[in-house]
Amino acid sequence: MAASVATGVSLNHISRESSDIRRLANFYKEIFGFEEIESPNFLEFKVIWLNLPSAFQLHLIERNPSNNLPEGPWSATSPVVDPSHLPRGHHICFTVSNLDSFLQSLKEKGIEIFQRSLPDGKVKQAFFFDPDGNGLEVACPVLQQ
Repeated sequence: MAASVATGVSLNHISRESSDIRRLANFYKEIFGFEEIESPNFLEFKVIWLNLPSAFQLHLIERNPSNNLPEGPWSATSPVVDPSHLPRGHHICFTVSNLDSFLQSLKEKGIEIFQRSLPDGKVKQAFFFDPDGNGLEVACPVLQQ
C-alpha cells in the first residue's frame, strides 16, 4: 500500500451554508448536543461555529445570495424529500447509543425517518433531513447476545 501524502490526519470541521444559520445552529444543538463556540467576525458574512465535544466542529456559514448553488437538496431543480433515498446520497452520520429514544424524539418533532439495518444486522441506521434539507444518518451498533 502506498504511503499517503498527508500525515496526522483527523477531521477538523464540516461546513454547511444556510440562509438561516441561527435556525440550523439551534437544530444541531437540540438534536445532537453541539455547543456553540467562539466564531470569527467576518465582515462580509456571518458564521456560527459549533463543536461536538471529542468529535468535530460544524461551521455554519451565511449563504451568499448572489451564488447559483442550490441551498440544499430541497432547493434543487428536482427535489427529493424522501429520506429513503439518503443511504445512497450525501449525508453526515453520527453514532448514537440511545437509538430508540432518539428516534422517538425526532418523531415527536415531526421529522420523517427512514430506518434500516446493515446487511449483517450489526448496525441499525436511521436517515432524516435537517431544516435545510441536508441528509443525516444516525447509526447504532447492535449488541450481540
